[in-house]
Amino acid sequence: MRNESSGVLIDFRQGSPETFESAFESLFHQHQRAVYSWILRIVRNSAAAEELTIESFWRIHQAHARFDPARGFEGWARRIATHAALDWLRAQRTQSELSMEVCAALAAPVEADPAITAEIRSKTALAFGRLPPKLRIAATLAVIEELPQKEVAAALGISVAAVKLRVFRALRLLRKDLERQGITP
Repeated sequence: MRNESSGVLIDFRQGSPETFESAFESLFHQHQRAVYSWILRIVRNSAAAEELTIESFWRIHQAHARFDPARGFEGWARRIATHAALDWLRAQRTQSELSMEVCAALAAPVEADPAITAEIRSKTALAFGRLPPKLRIAATLAVIEELPQKEVAAALGISVAAVKLRVFRALRLLRKDLERQGITP
């Protein structure tokens, strides 16, 4: 995502219906890929990320009156997209397994026995899927995606200390869950 001219941002916030729609379309075209990529990092499901990108821009369109042009569009759009992804993750909470994409994202030693590695990855993915959504999203962004904690904090609308706490809690819950499954992390 990149900075836009202040005129587009002001038109998006408080322009006439014609200039608002034009500004919204401009922002949509400039940020669609970045918002999609951001959501894909969180949900790890391309079809869901496509739907959530549209949902996010719908929410952005509806919330334009709350937008502050002085603070920029990027962080605001990421927060809205993050909340849309969190809502989706909460709805998916009832599913007991994560997609194979998450399993593939978890690192495994090259020389390990493939059967054991697959079992560990599967159990880790299941344990990860059982995390509360707020902890899961912080851990996904900070640990798996290796984003800077400051960027994660900005996207989630929380402090860096809160990101650290959520990641710590997520890792602690993962460790306990894996130990119950007979895996010593």
